[in-house]
Amino acid sequence: MLPGGPGTGGAGVRERIVAGNWKMHGSRDFVRRWAGDFRPGTGSTTVLLIPPVVLLSGLVDACGERGVEYGVQTIHPEPEGAFTGEISAEMAADAGAGWTLIGHSERRLHHHEDDAAVAARFGAARRAGLRPVLCVGETLDQRRAGSAAEVVLRQLHAVTQQAGADFAEAVVAYEPVWAIGTGETATPEQAQEMHALLRDALRRLAPEFDRVPLLYGGSVKPENAAALFAQPDVDGGLVGGASLDATAFGAIVAASDAG
Repeated sequence: MLPGGPGTGGAGVRERIVAGNWKMHGSRDFVRRWAGDFRPGTGSTTVLLIPPVVLLSGLVDACGERGVEYGVQTIHPEPEGAFTGEISAEMAADAGAGWTLIGHSERRLHHHEDDAAVAARFGAARRAGLRPVLCVGETLDQRRAGSAAEVVLRQLHAVTQQAGADFAEAVVAYEPVWAIGTGETATPEQAQEMHALLRDALRRLAPEFDRVPLLYGGSVKPENAAALFAQPDVDGGLVGGASLDATAFGAIVAASDAG
C-alpha cells in the first residue's frame, strides 16, 4: 500500500475529462476521416484533443462546434525568441489551443525535461491562459524499487511550489511509464492507490486543490475505461493509442459520461 491512506473521492463533484494525445501521428486526410467518424458524448465529460501542432487548425475546423476542446503537446517557456522548432504558449493559444500537456514522460525521457523545466513550462502555460495537464509517473524500475510514491510526489511538488494558488487551474495526469505504449495497464486498484496518494497530497497543500481533476494515463482502452473511471479518485483519462481510433475514443468518452 502506498502512503497517504485510502481515497475519499474528494468533496463535491470534480470535472470529468477524457483527453486524446495523438503524439506524432496523423495527417490532414486522417483529421478529416477522424472527425467524420467521431460521435461526441452527452456533454457531461470535457473532451480534449491534443494533436501534433501542425494539425491543430485543421482539427479545429473539422470538428467545429461539437463541444470539443483542443490542446498542444508541449510549449517553450519563453513567449518568443530564437528557439528554432519550438512554439510558445502564446502561439498555441493564438492557433486555437486552450490546453497543453506539461511534463509528459516522453518529453522527460527524450528531451531531458527535468522538474525545473516542467515547472517553467507550467508557468508559461498560465501566462498565456492555457490550462496545463501536468503528467507525473514512475518507471518500472522505480516501482520495483519501492520509490513510485516518492517519484510522483517529487514531480508534483516541483510544480506546486512554483505555481502556488495558480495550481487550482491545473489537471494532473498519472501515467505509469511502464504502462505507456506497452499494452500493460495498471489495475483499477493500482490506479486508485496512486490517485488517492495524489489527492491527499493536493488536499494537504490547499483545500481548493481538492477539485483538481486527476486523470489516469496508461493504455486506457474501451475495455478497461469503465472500471478505471469507477474509482473514486479517477476523474477521467489521458488516452494515447486508442484516441487515434475515433470509434474507440468515443466509447471511452461514453464510459466517462456513464460514470
